Amino acid sequence: QLVRTGLRMMIETQDDLAVVGEAGDGQEAVRLATQLRPDVVLMDIRMPGLDGIEATRRITSATSLDEQSDGPRVLILTTFELDEYVYEAVRAGASGFLLKRTPPEDLLDGLRVAAGGDALLAPSVTKKLMSEFARSTEPHRPEADDGRLSRLTDREREVLVLIGRGRSNREIADDLIVAESTVKTHVKRILMKLEVRDRVHAVVYAHESGLLRSDD
Repeated sequence: QLVRTGLRMMIETQDDLAVVGEAGDGQEAVRLATQLRPDVVLMDIRMPGLDGIEATRRITSATSLDEQSDGPRVLILTTFELDEYVYEAVRAGASGFLLKRTPPEDLLDGLRVAAGGDALLAPSVTKKLMSEFARSTEPHRPEADDGRLSRLTDREREVLVLIGRGRSNREIADDLIVAESTVKTHVKRILMKLEVRDRVHAVVYAHESGLLRSDD
């Protein structure tokens, strides 16, 4: 409760941000997220009862069934960049994570980024995360593509591979010698065609369907 009070005080100093609810455990987080429909859920991992991974899974699963909204973006609070739970959190539907040592201004910016629909993962972290994903699925044959990859143009596939390599939009623009705004348009279309929430989950899908491999 002490930590939540500090976070609330910090967030409510901002004119464009508001705290609509607080939860002390995973069960309460799921209930309130469904009831209050926030833009962003800031989720801890280790909590009594239902942990943050399962709470994230339930929140994103429930809201994905709502045709009127994509549901809240879940940001995971974690202690270490390579926390073993971060990978599972992304698989559960989280749109990114923030380190507990993150400066206040970066946390506030992170909430805004997530609310805007972007995944909050630095390119270097994306690369590490996807490497972990590749290692965990390497012993198994990738799942067959269900047809969504075929919706992508050759250029969109190229952009998706570069995202999987941890490239930012600016770096992708430099690689392809195009404007950054063009890359943003490609990313938006990729997410729409693959029917995923954000760029991290687009890369997860690409790994599962076999487009990306560990050597990518």
